[in-house]
Amino acid sequence: MEFKHIPIMLNECIEGLNIKPDGIYVDGTLGGAGHSKEIVKRLSSKGLLIGIDRDEEALKAARENLKNYSNVQYVHGNHDEIREILNSLKIDKVDGILLDLGVSSYQLDERNRGFSYLGKSELDMRMDRSQSLTAKYIVNNYDEEKLANIIYEYGEERFSRNIARNICKYRKDKEIETTDELVSIIEQSIPKSKQKDGHPAKRTFQAIRIEVNNEIRPLYDTVLKCIECLNENGRLCIITFHSLEDRAVKNAYIKAQGQCTCPKDLPYCVCNYKSFGNMVNKKPIEATEDEKNENTRSKSAKLRIFERHEKVN
Repeated sequence: MEFKHIPIMLNECIEGLNIKPDGIYVDGTLGGAGHSKEIVKRLSSKGLLIGIDRDEEALKAARENLKNYSNVQYVHGNHDEIREILNSLKIDKVDGILLDLGVSSYQLDERNRGFSYLGKSELDMRMDRSQSLTAKYIVNNYDEEKLANIIYEYGEERFSRNIARNICKYRKDKEIETTDELVSIIEQSIPKSKQKDGHPAKRTFQAIRIEVNNEIRPLYDTVLKCIECLNENGRLCIITFHSLEDRAVKNAYIKAQGQCTCPKDLPYCVCNYKSFGNMVNKKPIEATEDEKNENTRSKSAKLRIFERHEKVN
């Protein structure tokens, strides 16, 4: 299957990165290289693009999409290890980093990956198919309380207890192997009158996917690591697709920006708090109405930008 992925808020990301022709840029979620192609177009022969992705199929597609560019370094890895990746490339700092979080359109459409609640496929959901943890293992081995907590926390699903209870009942007689089996259990766990807000399995599938790929727990620290890897005036652009991601990114930006702890009645700052820069946009940037109409995935997308300016106040 062809790796198709419409880059979200492409113009906003390119503008947000404030690209220098001779700079070094990282696309930590390379995918099919939709964003990266526009980045590398703006680089000189001295510039460098580093593309990171956990999905080897994505890397293969990106190589094809960027085959006319020689200043691209491809890395099969996880953006959570950005410091280690840059060290392995003997690079200390970069001028910009882009993270487009979540699952790609290709991964959703490729039914044998198990990301989609439509159709029938094996329960997988791994972005990196070399890892051992799968959705199938989670639904068949996690205890009821852990399942319920994951579905509630990562999917914000209010019927998480019912769903977890019914998963555990079902698997006593038969292992849950396919996406349609899981969808059927979820549908039976949610009252019909409450199944009007999109597909009833959407939130549970999101939660299990997040658990499989460990998308939330390291995110706050990953954002701080990315900021540490930026040159002065370098920028970090992050696109999120749900409140858990956005909250982690926002809180990390606030932490990196720093905050004066002096009493309010002091005429000037004496606490000498350290700041690593500032948020370029205090409120997240959203896709235009035209883009939302053309690409439904962009409806929930939020872009936050941070610019590095290290100083002690």
